[in-house]
Amino acid sequence: MAKIPMLIDETGQPFIILKDQTSSERVTGIDALKNNIFSAMALGQTIRTSYGPRGMDKALISKDGDVTITNDGRTILESMDIDNEIARLIVELSMAHDDEVGDGTTGVAILACSLLEQASHLLDKGIHPIRIAEGYASAAEEACKYLETIADTIEFDKDHIEPLLKPAQSCISSKIINRQSMQMASIAVDAVCSVCDWSRKDVHFDHIKIESKPGGRLEDTQLVHGIIIDKGISHPQMSKVIENAKIAILTCPFECPKPKTTYHLEIDTKEKYERLAQEEKEYYRKMVELCKNSGANLIICQWGFDDEANYLLMKNELPAIRWVGGPDIELVAMATGAKIIPRFEDITPDKLGRAGVVREMKLGGTTGDGEMTCIEGCPSTKTVTIFIRGSNKMMIEETKRSIHDAVCVTRNLIRDHRIIYGGGAAEIAMSLHVQEVADREKSQMQYAMRAFADALESIPIALADNSGLDAMAEVGRVKAMQVKEKNPFLGIDCLETGSCDMKKNNVFETMIGKKQQILLATQVVRMILKIDDLIKEGSSQ
Repeated sequence: MAKIPMLIDETGQPFIILKDQTSSERVTGIDALKNNIFSAMALGQTIRTSYGPRGMDKALISKDGDVTITNDGRTILESMDIDNEIARLIVELSMAHDDEVGDGTTGVAILACSLLEQASHLLDKGIHPIRIAEGYASAAEEACKYLETIADTIEFDKDHIEPLLKPAQSCISSKIINRQSMQMASIAVDAVCSVCDWSRKDVHFDHIKIESKPGGRLEDTQLVHGIIIDKGISHPQMSKVIENAKIAILTCPFECPKPKTTYHLEIDTKEKYERLAQEEKEYYRKMVELCKNSGANLIICQWGFDDEANYLLMKNELPAIRWVGGPDIELVAMATGAKIIPRFEDITPDKLGRAGVVREMKLGGTTGDGEMTCIEGCPSTKTVTIFIRGSNKMMIEETKRSIHDAVCVTRNLIRDHRIIYGGGAAEIAMSLHVQEVADREKSQMQYAMRAFADALESIPIALADNSGLDAMAEVGRVKAMQVKEKNPFLGIDCLETGSCDMKKNNVFETMIGKKQQILLATQVVRMILKIDDLIKEGSSQ
């Protein structure tokens, strides 16, 4: 019988060394690759049920117990507690697609996971991962080339933006707020076109501000050609509506100067106290006088001010807004043409901003939380605000995500006027084309290309499955119709309109978005296929 090793510690106490039975062995090669693929496949099975206009929502519960209900792919993936490193790559893929394109975050994750699933079948047949990666790259290139041939173009310009409404509405149709899809699409299109540089075909997202306030109805959501600040007028007796506003933006506080060294001041008599109070009032009086003499009739201050300064501003009929954040101040400056003033001595008429009207909005509540200030009629219309209302915070956050997707889709169409038709029509058409190319390929890559074609069909299969249809039968029927009629616009009729022609059903996707979806998914999958071993930093085992 083997002896159990025993050692003595520094106190003279014996202790036994036992073999760690829970330590895991390193897995390398094909086994490690399959483990990586299975982890990603499990993630894909979770997310695919949320895809499409009939996709199911997910209830996400945070560690604090907050509940979020959404079918947005990025939000779902970000909220999941994922330990596996490869599955985390799929999450980063969805985030990258959302940052670059906006819409299609669920579809890109489904496509990537389906490509990995098809790769696992090829690995079982003995095909090397490098050959699979090369075949996927060739198939993706062919698919994108074919996508160019079936793309359609919508014509619009800055004076004729109505054609942009249908793609934006199609993007919102799969969201919780689809009942107000036309209103939200109109808001998103107007916001993008208001800040768009048509000569460069560029959109500055920093000029589109989104504000929200719980309460009211979703239909009360509106677009303001100006700025909404989540602060009210500082004094209840100040004017709540300022027309032809001349705005001074201050980053200096309404307070007395403080010495920069340690000091000790003793006040032991009534006269000293009154003198100190008088000096303080004099400082405030000079500050208010400088603001008044500049011609300003509205003060926006980054910092706060006490009751004495607030009272003097009110007595001088000078409305003010305090505690306005830095990003809001920059947006107000851009919209009104104002210069940000760091010192009271620097206030001059040429540094004031202009606005047609500034008004305080009362949204309910008795604690001041229901007060917001709207600045409209700015000389520069390059800054707009989307003001979202909703029954609760969860609905507002979902509306923000939906409008963000619609804004991104509109931005993409301004960059590239080409569109393709959704409902899985483009994926089926690309799958048929890649199959034809694979039949002409003589090398081993033909198997990977066929696998790529099969993976493309995962998108229409998920759409049909989530719509309660017989997925395989429906996809097979649409494929046969595309071949027979030579019409690449035929897809899955998820809403049961009676027609599979996505062009007639007004189901659109942007060309930029679909190409990015294919290329990003293929790139990540190729990277995963080339991983032979996972090694944690600082670990040799």
